[in-house]
Amino acid sequence: MTLGKRLAKSPTVIRGVGGLAHLWLARCQWRTRWQTRGEDALRAALAEGPVLLVLRHSRLMMGPFHWPRDAADLSSLHDTSPIARIAGDTHRRCGLTPVAMSARLSNLAMSRLVMDRMRAGASIGITADGPLGPAREINDPPLDWARITGAPVFFYAASMTRQARAASWDRLLLPRPGGEGAVVFRPWEDTMPRRADAAAREAARASMKAGLDATTAEADAMLGLAPGP
Repeated sequence: MTLGKRLAKSPTVIRGVGGLAHLWLARCQWRTRWQTRGEDALRAALAEGPVLLVLRHSRLMMGPFHWPRDAADLSSLHDTSPIARIAGDTHRRCGLTPVAMSARLSNLAMSRLVMDRMRAGASIGITADGPLGPAREINDPPLDWARITGAPVFFYAASMTRQARAASWDRLLLPRPGGEGAVVFRPWEDTMPRRADAAAREAARASMKAGLDATTAEADAMLGLAPGP
């Protein structure tokens, strides 16, 4: 193993880089003037139990700062790559409970882990198109976990007037301090049937994509921005 790979796997390095990332994101959070829609509906749902929070991978950077931590815990799921572990460290610093999901875990094992967290009272946050795309699509895990848990699904999106975009598959939004910001939480009006055939599953996928696209476009529109990735 090369020195670079050893450092990338080092808990000390992960914590150090995670600390720096958290400081920068916190600065962006507190120096941006935010407006929020849909949090009351989210809090009302959380009063009844955990929810499944679904978002685009490109809009995940500020999410830990916008979750109502006083209402419920959130377990953000991430893979075990160095970048994902750094993201998990920043989430932990925000008071959330990140959970590393090994690529070697079976779908059944992952589903059991999700159910265990929900039984403990934690909501689950997941990127619909992560960690590798295709961008802006709905991969299988949000559908599977909505079906298995029966929990309400909420969409989340954030937008900022001061931002850059990474040259990544999802064009990740990179926040900058200052300016205006918008946050939207929106409930999914449909449900995932417990026994869904192929047609019902694809209908739910299309409905979830439409809801997440609309949530993301609404956050952009609140700031007068054209819809972005």
